[in-house]
Amino acid sequence: QVQLTESGGGSVQAGGSLRLSCEASTSGPYISYMAWFRQAPGKEREGVAAISSTTGHTNYVDAVKDRFTISRDKPKKMIYLEMNSLKSEDTGMYYCATSTTTRFVPESRRLNSSEYDYWGQGTQVTVSS
Repeated sequence: QVQLTESGGGSVQAGGSLRLSCEASTSGPYISYMAWFRQAPGKEREGVAAISSTTGHTNYVDAVKDRFTISRDKPKKMIYLEMNSLKSEDTGMYYCATSTTTRFVPESRRLNSSEYDYWGQGTQVTVSS
């Protein structure tokens, strides 16, 4: 069982920055991949950034490349999402997700929500223009 707790959301003006945190509490399963997803009102949930717990390799959706950075602290079982140059279209609920799969997940699927089996409750990010 894995429990995820996000923090760090809030309201910011366009061009500003926010840092999201996610703490994973696990009673056993090894967390192989971690990711951030977001969902804007009336839109489908989309993968924003993912990181391999083992290698640290990262993947980003094109819309956030060069603006967002995902990172991890393995001993603390934390992941972070540093968001810079925020735009109004970044507004949404941001969710932390983890995968406990033991198989290799191709990079092309690491931003696919079906690859993740545990989810946090979400933290709201609002960017005003």
